Amino acid sequence: MIPRYSRPEMAALWSEEAKLNHWLEIEVLACEGMARLGHIPAEDAKTIRAKAKYNLAQVQENEKRTNHDVIAFLEEVATYVGPAGRFIHRGLTSSDLLDTTLALQLVASSDLLLADLKKLREAVAVRAKEHKFTAMMGRSHGIHAEPVTYGLKLALMYDEFGRAEKRLREAREQIAVGKLSGAVGTHAHLDPQVEEFVCEKLGLKAAAISTQIIQRDRHAHYMSTLALIASSIDRWATEFRHLQRTEVLEVEEFFAAGQKGSSAMPHKRNPITGEKLSGLARVIRGNAVAALENVALWHERDISHSSVERIIFPDSCELLSYMLKLTTDLVARQIVYPENMAANLAKSKGLIFSQTVLLALADKGLPRQTAYEAVQAASMACWRGTEPLQVHLKRSAEIRSVLSEQEIDELCSPERHFRYVEDTFRKLGLD
Repeated sequence: MIPRYSRPEMAALWSEEAKLNHWLEIEVLACEGMARLGHIPAEDAKTIRAKAKYNLAQVQENEKRTNHDVIAFLEEVATYVGPAGRFIHRGLTSSDLLDTTLALQLVASSDLLLADLKKLREAVAVRAKEHKFTAMMGRSHGIHAEPVTYGLKLALMYDEFGRAEKRLREAREQIAVGKLSGAVGTHAHLDPQVEEFVCEKLGLKAAAISTQIIQRDRHAHYMSTLALIASSIDRWATEFRHLQRTEVLEVEEFFAAGQKGSSAMPHKRNPITGEKLSGLARVIRGNAVAALENVALWHERDISHSSVERIIFPDSCELLSYMLKLTTDLVARQIVYPENMAANLAKSKGLIFSQTVLLALADKGLPRQTAYEAVQAASMACWRGTEPLQVHLKRSAEIRSVLSEQEIDELCSPERHFRYVEDTFRKLGLD
C-alpha cells in the first residue's frame, strides 16, 4: 500500500476506528428510525443509543474467528447493549454499513481536497500576477513559436485547477449517497422511511434505487475525477521540468542549502519534485482503472470490488492531498529566471515574428500565399545565417514593396503579443 503522506486529518478519516464509528452511528440511527415508525420499542432505541459501543481490539479478535468484519463488529456491540441489541442490524445487510460509510469518508475527503485545491490556486495566482508581463518563449512541438508571458502560463494553470475544483464538487455531490435497502435492495425488511431518516441525519441523499450496493459508476466517476486532477498536476510538473532543463533554465525548483542532487555529480540540481509528482500521478490513474473495473459486478452484487476499494480510495485521497501540497510548495518557492527567458527569446533571431509580418503583408493587399512564401524565404535564410529576421525581410523586394523598414522594425517587437494580457487576467478574476 502507498505510504501515508498526507496531513493527519486525511489519514484519520480512513482509520479503522473512524470506519467503525460510522458503522455504529448508522446502526443506532436505523434503530431510532424504526422506533419513530413504531417498528421497535422506543425504549429499546434509547437503550441502544445510550449503551452501544465497541472495543476495537475485540472487534479485530472476533474477526479472526468469524472471517467477517461486520459480524465481528455486531457481536462486539451486542455485548454492551443487552437484550435491546436484538434490534441492531434489523433488516440491514453489510453493504448498508459499508457503502454508506464509504460515502461519508469520500465526502469528508473531498472537503479536505477542495481546501488543498484552494491553497494551490492561491499560490498560483500570486506568482501569475508577479510575472504577468515577464516575457518568455512560447513553444509548440518543443520549438520556438511566438512570445507569451510567464504570467499567462501560470494563469492557464490557475484556470485548469479551477475546473478541477468544479469537477470535484460535482463528484462529491454524486458520491454523497447512502443506502439501507437490505440484501438485494428491495427494502423487504426495512421501511424506506428509515433509509431516508438515516441518510438525512448523516447529511447524505438516499439512493433512489439500489441493489445490495450503491452502483459503482458513482465511485468510478469519483476516482476518475481524482485521476484527472492528478493528471493536471502531472501536466504542470512536466512543464516545469522542461523549463528547468539546462538548455532552457527559465524556472527551477527551489534548492535548499545542504540539499544534494546526485550521489555521483556534485553539481546537479534536479527537478525531483516534478518527477515525483509525475510518477505518483500514474498511481492514481492506475487506481482509476481499477475503479472502472469495479462497475461490472454480478447481478445484485458480488464482492470483487470490496478488496480493491479498501486500497484505492484511502490511498488515492491521501496521495492526491500530498500531491496538491507538493505542487503548492513547488509553485510558491519556484525560482524564475527572467534574464534566461529574455536570452531564449533572442535565440530565434526574430523568427518568432513571422506571423505578425505575414498578416501585415496580407492586410496591405498582398495575396496570402505570396506573403507566406516571401516571409518563409526570409525565415529560411535567417535559420541558416546569423543575422536577425528583420535584415532578411528588408532584403526582400516583394516585402519592401509593401512595408517600410520602420514598419518591419515595429512588427518585430514582442509588445503587440501582450495587448490582451490584462483582459485575460480580468476574465479569470486575477486582476
